[in-house]
Amino acid sequence: MATWDVFKELDNLRREIDEAFRGAGFGRPFGPTFLSPVTSRRFPLVNFSEDEGYIYIEALVPGVDPKDVDLSVLRNTVTISGERKPFVQSEGQIVHRSELGSGKFSRTLELPTDIDPGKITAQCKDGILRIALAKAEHAKPKKIEIKLS
Repeated sequence: MATWDVFKELDNLRREIDEAFRGAGFGRPFGPTFLSPVTSRRFPLVNFSEDEGYIYIEALVPGVDPKDVDLSVLRNTVTISGERKPFVQSEGQIVHRSELGSGKFSRTLELPTDIDPGKITAQCKDGILRIALAKAEHAKPKKIEIKLS
């Protein structure tokens, strides 16, 4: 069972507030960036779930070549990072609108339990990165038999 750490939650809140200020233009140059400032701090968007044996993460990485995505696991954190390549304008081509953006991204998620680093799978299909992380044996729930006296 995961325990709630009020100091960790306050630190996460502080980071989100800092990111919101950066996203509002404080300390950030103006110009095109990968996604809008409000959502860039939350890219890639993820679904995060678990069952008794696994933790599952689905991350949206549309338009990003899977070869340009890195996945790393350290203790109880998962980091998804990568880069979307810039739009290349052909000679003589007139661009009327360019909204897709490009650049580097990174998202770190804290896992609620320890995992078995030897049992991690990841696949990317149709712009969705699916990650399955097996929970460590000591982190799985145990059923304890109660004996009657």
